[in-house]
Amino acid sequence: MPKETGRKSIAQNKRARHDYDILDTYEAGLVLRGTEVKALRAGRASLVDGFAQVSDGEIWLHNVHIPEYTEGTWTNHAPRRKRKMLLHRAEIEKLIGQTQEGGLTLVPLALYWKDGRAKIEIALARGRKSYDKRHALAERDAAREISREMGRRVKGRYR
Repeated sequence: MPKETGRKSIAQNKRARHDYDILDTYEAGLVLRGTEVKALRAGRASLVDGFAQVSDGEIWLHNVHIPEYTEGTWTNHAPRRKRKMLLHRAEIEKLIGQTQEGGLTLVPLALYWKDGRAKIEIALARGRKSYDKRHALAERDAAREISREMGRRVKGRYR
């Protein structure tokens, strides 16, 4: 079987970019069981309620839903079990310091295959208040309208 190359997306957490201000992103490996790998190969996972937490100098991923493998038997995994994330020691130390600072959390943004290995993109993030969410939405709409108008002007279609 030829070795896989490139990046193939499994799941995205679009809600995280709306609910949080993303300060920094990291790529981490995951410690998975056999049936979890097979379920991910089938493209089934949900990052919606997921978060990462530091415990005993390690970073653990909580509440990420990888459903049971349909062809699995008694060896199937628990869908929402906590999973260990694999990062370099320096990255872990940096994240420990920043999350203990207060107001910052680790949220998963994307789950994907990279060269045949399951990877997760996590973000160091600060939660947004509801008025911040509305403000960010208004800014995005204004930028979209400006670019749309600039496109019209370039094409010579004035309103």
